[in-house]
Amino acid sequence: MYKNILILALLVGLGILLSTAITDREENTSLPELPAYYADNTAKEVGAANMVTAVIVTYRGFDTLGEVTILFVSAALIAMFLKTGNRRKNRNPRPSSVILSTAQKLLFPLIILFGAYVFANGHLTPGGGFQGGAIIATAFLLWLMANPEGEMRHGILSSLEAFSGTFYVIIGVVGVILGVGFLNNSILPLGELGRLFSAGAIPVIYSLIGLKVGAELSNILHHLNEVQNEE
Repeated sequence: MYKNILILALLVGLGILLSTAITDREENTSLPELPAYYADNTAKEVGAANMVTAVIVTYRGFDTLGEVTILFVSAALIAMFLKTGNRRKNRNPRPSSVILSTAQKLLFPLIILFGAYVFANGHLTPGGGFQGGAIIATAFLLWLMANPEGEMRHGILSSLEAFSGTFYVIIGVVGVILGVGFLNNSILPLGELGRLFSAGAIPVIYSLIGLKVGAELSNILHHLNEVQNEE
């Protein structure tokens, strides 16, 4: 009985809180100061049709740098803890489905192309570097599913990750040297709004982020697959 009374009291209290929040809610008829600034000035200052991209890559570029750093540290820790020494292959390789193997051969280049499209057009359409990189990683996941005993070219992924990360930071430093700000896209011409080659350095920055994220996630999948293949 006491349990039912307690449950009823909690439900009544929750109902009161919700009703209070609903009745006291005031609808905003205008944007707050900061979002209003983004909405009014993004097109002319950044030249990007996608305002979210402009905020992530330029106005809040340090946040994006931190997110990329966190992903890099996570991938490095996973590689360190899951690193295998002299790994022995299973004597009886696990066969993969013929359908899966055939689909992988057809879909792998298409998925890579779609991922590149997403991050190269991040300043024009929804998407960007993180989304495009994740899509590219799914192509490598499909390859691993179709080739469970296969060896990925780990060196190429590591080199790609290092290259994209280095040039990402270099672009930021160039902005500081030119006096326009870290990761400021105006180091390149803004171009015409809505065109592929527009928004200054944003397409380049997002392409580097997409390659870095894709390489890091693929490396994580590679190390997880190595551990799974251990005897």
